[in-house]
Amino acid sequence: MTGPVADPGRDETAGRDGAVDRDETARPGGAADRGEAAGRDGSADRREAAGHRYQVRSRQERFRGRVFSVVTDEVEMPGGRVASRDYVRHVGAVAVVALDDQGRVVLIRQYRHPLRRDLWELPAGLADVAGEAPPASALRELAEEADLQAARLDLLVDVHTSPGYSDEMIRIFLARDLSEVPPEARHERRDEEAELEVARVDLDKAVAMVLAGEITNVACVSGVLAAARARDQGWAPLRPADAPLP
Repeated sequence: MTGPVADPGRDETAGRDGAVDRDETARPGGAADRGEAAGRDGSADRREAAGHRYQVRSRQERFRGRVFSVVTDEVEMPGGRVASRDYVRHVGAVAVVALDDQGRVVLIRQYRHPLRRDLWELPAGLADVAGEAPPASALRELAEEADLQAARLDLLVDVHTSPGYSDEMIRIFLARDLSEVPPEARHERRDEEAELEVARVDLDKAVAMVLAGEITNVACVSGVLAAARARDQGWAPLRPADAPLP
């Protein structure tokens, strides 16, 4: 989604029925990929059956950057009122709970500028490579940030990080049967990634870190807790890596 800052007054073209053209197909993990139009879980159908669709009448793009854009939608509310809703449209992301043969999870410690401090996180990154499926993105990020390969990949959990103001979703995978990336094939890390700290932590200790407030990154919290729960259930809750997006 590389592009210049948009004209704050830009108003996206509305369809003949007044609904905005969202151009979701250009955005990895966007509504078209996630099945929102038909409502994979039936949510859209239930809203229509209840008599209201929350139709978007128009959209203004306030900002466009490489990772996200900020828009204002005019949305039809129950009773006929039209309300403005500001939110972030995000390219989406993937994260990996990499678990070794000793039951240790691979954590990275990385500087996050908005918080002005380092956080414990999972190997993770943006779903910003055109045509790259989420499992491939996850394996790529695992190699780039932790110098690891995985012979087995399962889907662990999907997370909408902050649906009150963003459509960002992170798809979190469980990677097992780990091996090292050969030194000559390793990714050259730059910027904040140049100082990544990589550690292996017993999964139960990582759970304790979550509960003690030592891990606060939402993908890491979700992935660690989900992995511990799935392990305790014999990995039965795992989904195929290519399971449909919610």
